[in-house]
Amino acid sequence: MARLTKNQKVALSKIEANKSYTLQDASSLVKELTNTKFDSSVDIDVRLGVDPRKANQMVRGIATLPHGTGKTVRVLVLCTPDKEQEAKDAGADYVGLDDYIAKIEGGWTDVDIIITMPSVMAKVGRLGRVLGPRNLMPNPKSGTVTPEVGKAVTEVKGGKIDFKVDKTGIIHTSIGKASFPADKIYENALEVLQTISKLKPSSAKGTYFKSIHISSTMSPGITVETKSVAGI
Repeated sequence: MARLTKNQKVALSKIEANKSYTLQDASSLVKELTNTKFDSSVDIDVRLGVDPRKANQMVRGIATLPHGTGKTVRVLVLCTPDKEQEAKDAGADYVGLDDYIAKIEGGWTDVDIIITMPSVMAKVGRLGRVLGPRNLMPNPKSGTVTPEVGKAVTEVKGGKIDFKVDKTGIIHTSIGKASFPADKIYENALEVLQTISKLKPSSAKGTYFKSIHISSTMSPGITVETKSVAGI
């Protein structure tokens, strides 16, 4: 078992054993537990009472964080020439089609989000072997396959995130940075949780929100009392 560092011991001492915190208190406490020299990401982990192996219990959705993610999102738009200026004006970092498809086939994936158009998916589709394992493949359900590429870029740059439950029934996503004020962490977390609540499959029985934890990079997780979250 790995030995805890001095900072990790101090962080653990600030969390009461077996205690669940309100979402507001957890949003404040996570800032106190952060001791990295860089601006840590704040993440939320939600264990759901669903069976992801069943297609009718897969939970996937989109949330627009009111205060953004705090990250610089590198966006590639694969589009036809008539849409290139629209994508550039919206703030896309890379814009093109055949040249970038060739780069990706050569192994280049130095982006965070790829947005494309339905009319070019026949070309983009062959990139699945490269993009799929990196969770970069555009998908209509996540809003990354759309004729409105400019709008999609604006939304992604503004804090739109895509999440889905993994094979163990957990949704893990970033909700901001440790440098954010506690109220902004709280409001971002609340937006994600309320969105997940609206996506509850009708076939899911029993307790939907089994557990919620908030943590920052390298910090211990803080258990959130589900009943303290409004609207779920």
